[in-house]
Amino acid sequence: MQNRRSTIGLLLTLVFVAFSANAQAQGRRQAQPGKEPPHPPKVGEVAPDFQLMNQNGEVVSLKSLTAKSPVVMLVLRGWTGKQCPMCNRQVGEFLSKQSALSGAQVVLIYPGPAESLGEHAKDFQGNKSFPANYHFVLDPDYKFTNAWGLRWDAPRETAYPSTFVVGQDQKIVFGKTVVSHGDRADVATVVAKLP
Repeated sequence: MQNRRSTIGLLLTLVFVAFSANAQAQGRRQAQPGKEPPHPPKVGEVAPDFQLMNQNGEVVSLKSLTAKSPVVMLVLRGWTGKQCPMCNRQVGEFLSKQSALSGAQVVLIYPGPAESLGEHAKDFQGNKSFPANYHFVLDPDYKFTNAWGLRWDAPRETAYPSTFVVGQDQKIVFGKTVVSHGDRADVATVVAKLP
């Protein structure tokens, strides 16, 4: 009887270990193809400040923007060796519905390797015209992307696409990070979260 209990206990332990390993593997697959799943700041946390340059060489900081109004941040895939069609689509929607975002500062963050990033950003901008409350900034060599836990370190990737709303107290009100190229936050979702 004792041997039977020991055998059953051992079998249950093995089943539990196998189930746990499978669940962990499933979680890793969902976060792939990056080497590490994203770990951005969470809702309710103070957003880490940043200082990034726009195309004119002017420094844009989160602190200076939140002094004016809430901030909407779109972290794009940037230069992955090509321009991202999903990023173009998301930015296009945010530009077409800019009147809904007139009470916020909107920051579009374009990451990538420092070499030629400015040229690729100009290509991405193309004929898009940004209103005064929109700030298209560069993240050369992923300084911001790494600091915010959004680096998608895989071939032909740069950053996990993300959308944040940051209140004037610099706390994150809304955050959505995706481990794919699609399923981005839309304007209606962001506007509903604006303080």
